[in-house]
Amino acid sequence: MEFISKRVQSLAVSQTLAMSQKSSELRASGVDVINLSVGEPDFNTPAHIKDAAKRAVDDNFSFYSPVPGYMSLRQAIADKLSRENGLSFTPAEIVVSNGAKQALCNVILSTVNPGDEVIIPTPAWVSYVEMVKLAEGKSVLVPAGIDSDFKITPAQLEAAITPRTRMLLICSPSNPTGSVYTRDELQALVDVLAKHPDILILADEIYEHINYTGSFTSLGSFEAIADRTIIINGVSKAYAMTGWRIGYCAAPAAIAKAVSKLQGQYTSGASSIAQKAAEAAYTGPQDCVAEMCAAFRRRRDLVVGLASQIPGFRVNEPKGAFYLFPEVSGVLGKRFGDKVIATSGDLAMYLLEQAHVATVDGAAFCAPGYIRFSYATSDENLREAMSRIRTAIDQLH
Repeated sequence: MEFISKRVQSLAVSQTLAMSQKSSELRASGVDVINLSVGEPDFNTPAHIKDAAKRAVDDNFSFYSPVPGYMSLRQAIADKLSRENGLSFTPAEIVVSNGAKQALCNVILSTVNPGDEVIIPTPAWVSYVEMVKLAEGKSVLVPAGIDSDFKITPAQLEAAITPRTRMLLICSPSNPTGSVYTRDELQALVDVLAKHPDILILADEIYEHINYTGSFTSLGSFEAIADRTIIINGVSKAYAMTGWRIGYCAAPAAIAKAVSKLQGQYTSGASSIAQKAAEAAYTGPQDCVAEMCAAFRRRRDLVVGLASQIPGFRVNEPKGAFYLFPEVSGVLGKRFGDKVIATSGDLAMYLLEQAHVATVDGAAFCAPGYIRFSYATSDENLREAMSRIRTAIDQLH
């Protein structure tokens, strides 16, 4: 008898987590693996945030929180959205979840019906398509390659819209490419969306503060679509708090209420201690955010310079996040011994086995022919990893 539901059988395994697991297993067996597969800052959580968590323990924040989060945290998020993004949300329009990943899934499950279409620009984070699948929706993928800096055009967006379109799901700064839409580029997309008032906009802005352009424009700041735009964000990337699992959605009241209803049935509120830590992140000093961003920018410059020298790689300059997404078709078809590197997946596995560097196949992000590096690691690790990759590529014929 088959006990596993068709719903779960239909899901793909997260390739980023799978590759990270493979690298961990190799490392455990004694192999010196450099892991560039996981999207996680290598910095420790700032001290003032950890101190707030310790106080929360001592102050007995050990009971269930309200399902959408403590009012003080939701107010701090509302203040942040107003102060930094010019957005007007009340605490009642904010739901705190177990990471931005749950916040995204909550919104999709709360708004997408079976057969609804969700437009997703690609390359796209590995979980978007799978979340839409869980909601029994249909992902409509709109590709953008390295020549367009991985950004879709208004004409592409217009062409993807049908009477079944329910949502546009867009991530800027982007995982996996690091591309950042400018205000003018977003305005051009908004001009298309303004003609289609039944389409929701789900804006994943988790990498907002890892941004090298000097400015950030939230999709929620455009008046023409503000009343149907849902913002996803959290503390994981900007404050080096991935393991604390705090993210949120800021949404029109009816959607926020639906999200809270859904969350109330399957997880309830997020960790009480982590919520108090997140509150300190939003209300405390922000110097740590700028310092980490400066370090990521230095690493971006380092890894772009080194990767651009690798034969067969085409590299652009990401404007945000901490990923590089080289196009690797110049390597495909080459051989190592009797093994052909036919796909980007073959290349990612070859680099793990031969160079002992973990990357992720671009196919996991709906973009075969590319691989993803995370440069959220030390300069020393990045130099060594790029040297190993260069050596491994030079061994192909």
